[in-house]
This record gives sequence, structure tokens and C-alpha cells, in this order.
Amino acid sequence: MASSSTLALAARAQELRAAGVDVISMAVGEPDFDAPSAVREAACASVQGGNVRYTPAAGRPSLRGTIASHLNATRGIDYEPDDVCVCHSAKHALANVLWVLVEPGDEVLTLAPVWDSYLAQIVIAGGEPRVVQPRADLGPDLDAIARAIGPRTRGLMLNSPSNPSGYVWSREEIEQLTQLAHEKDLWILSDEIYARIVYDGVRPVSPATISPDARERTIIVDGSSKTFAMTGYRIGYLAGPREVTRAVARLQSQFTGSPNAISQEAFEAALREEPPEVASMVAEFDQRRELLLAGLAGIGLPTARPRGAFYAFPDVSAHLDGDDSRTFCERLLETEALAVVPGAVFRMGGHVRLSYATSLEHIGGALERLGRFLGK
Repeated sequence: MASSSTLALAARAQELRAAGVDVISMAVGEPDFDAPSAVREAACASVQGGNVRYTPAAGRPSLRGTIASHLNATRGIDYEPDDVCVCHSAKHALANVLWVLVEPGDEVLTLAPVWDSYLAQIVIAGGEPRVVQPRADLGPDLDAIARAIGPRTRGLMLNSPSNPSGYVWSREEIEQLTQLAHEKDLWILSDEIYARIVYDGVRPVSPATISPDARERTIIVDGSSKTFAMTGYRIGYLAGPREVTRAVARLQSQFTGSPNAISQEAFEAALREEPPEVASMVAEFDQRRELLLAGLAGIGLPTARPRGAFYAFPDVSAHLDGDDSRTFCERLLETEALAVVPGAVFRMGGHVRLSYATSLEHIGGALERLGRFLGK
């Protein structure tokens, strides 16, 4: 298993910075905002009050109840605390779910462009990932998904809004997917970590909201890192059928123990009532998105309009000259000190991913460097 490519690129960018190079990084999906004040105050109060002991493996009952209420309010689904398990991050929740659902040799469908951690986690769980390519607009090809289902296919992983494309599935597409899951008896692992970060009036649809059958075969994963800029707090959760949440809690009790007590307090404060900083952050991301899209169009890179998350995924295939996007990104970093992520990481080698979780100034500088690089 290889290390995370995005983290490896970020490490190389840090090396160059340490050597005095003026690097602009658009590689890592980390909001450049502070966590909301309510989050920071709750974390400090937890430390000062000494409320930092072990908690139940599935998380504090109060937090699980708050998560259930949050899901009821944001997804319109009637969840209860026992339907929720708190994990050390959304990434940890994804891995835990795969560990309890996947048997050796099981196939799991992943939908390109696909985050490489999904593929690694499936393999570690003993499964076999199968990547399904999208339509030209980076939306799901439902016919291709149906054709990819074989006798060993047990489930599929969905990410909407998408990392790296920002594509948000329509309700009609979600309905078709859940119908297919019903017909083929598949579970759906729905990574909804970017669900609050959307634009253009779009509203993401969770598969669990489509029907009682879809809810029973869907596991929602979400967390604190993106919406609340709490990346270093490392706290997330899953919600779904109780046999899954309870199995994850048992697994967690043996492997990692209870989630971080301070982060649980901070996350609960964020979920009780959305902090005002969230809307301001999303508005700023939207402004950055428009600047980046206009700039990419100006230098001739076709880019599907992202309607969620904080990434753009332009097509650079016309500039690859027989190389793949990994070589493209390595040369871009070494010659122009601009770090972006190769689309090959997401199983789409003709693209690169740019994160606009950075300042307008940095985006402008990045566009200038990218344009100069393409001109060479």
C-alpha cells in the first residue's frame, strides 16, 4: 500500500518551503479558516473542567443524540442515538465500516474520480475495489455502474459532493442508484463530508432519504473537518443500521478505544446550532471558486463546474505530451513551485485537482504560474 499521494505532495511542498522556495500549494483539502469560536470555547472548557476521561467506545450518549438531531434537521431522517457511532474522524469511520461489511474477495464499486483512500481501505479490509468511470461531465454513468455489478459485488461507495470534482448528484441520479442497490441487494456507503459546502442553490441528497429500503442499506459518514474547519480535531461519525453501528463500536473498543473526549465536546458544540462562521466560510469559498474557474477558462483548461466541496478538476490532457498527470504535477512543482494533485490519484489521469481552500491572492498567483507553465 502506498502512502496518501496528497499528503506526499504536501510534504514535498513543505520541503521546498523549508529550503526558501516560495511555494503555492493547492494540494491539500484543508480549510484555511479557524474553527468557529463555539468550538474553541467548548474545547478549552473541556480541558479546564477536567472532562477528558474515557468515554463509551461509540462516543458520548449526548453527542450521539446531538448527531441524531442534526441528521433529522439536515437530512430529514428520524435517527436515534443508537443509530450513530462516533469515530476518530470521517476517514476512520469509512475504514471501520468497510472492516465490518467486507469479507475477503468481496467486490466494492467505487465511482471515478475516486479518492485513493477508498481503494486502499477496501484492499486492507480484504475486498477488491472496482472503479467505474463517469460521464464526460464527471457525473455518474448509471448504465456503466449497472454493468459493473457482478456476482461478488456487495456494495458501493458514494461521495457527493465529490472530492475531487465537486460534482453533486441530482435527486434523480440518487433515486436510480438506490433502485439499483435494491435490485442487486447492495449496501451504500455514502461519504457526505462536504454536504454543507455547496453553491448555486444546490441541495445534496442523501441516499438514506429516498425510501425506507434505501435507508436500511445506506451508511452515512460525516465529520467535523470540512464544515467546521476542525481538521486537527479528528472527530467524525457514521449513522445507519444498528447492526453496523454496534459492530463498529465493538471493533473500535478493541482497536482504538473511545474517541477523543475534547474533540467530542467541541463537535457537539458545533452541531447544536450551526455557528455563524460556517456560512461566511462557504461564501468565501464560492468567491474563490468563481475566480479559479474564470482563470482556468482564461488559460484554456476545460473544467466541469463544481457545485460543492472546494476543488476544481480541470482537464489537462492536451498538455501531457504522452506523460501522465503525475509527471505533469512533479514538473509543475519543481519548475513553478505550484503544488496540485495529479488526476491519476483519482483514476483519471488526464486531470489535475486544485483545492481552492486558500486565499484569493494565492489563487491568483497559482493561475499565473500554471499559465506560464502551460505556455512553456
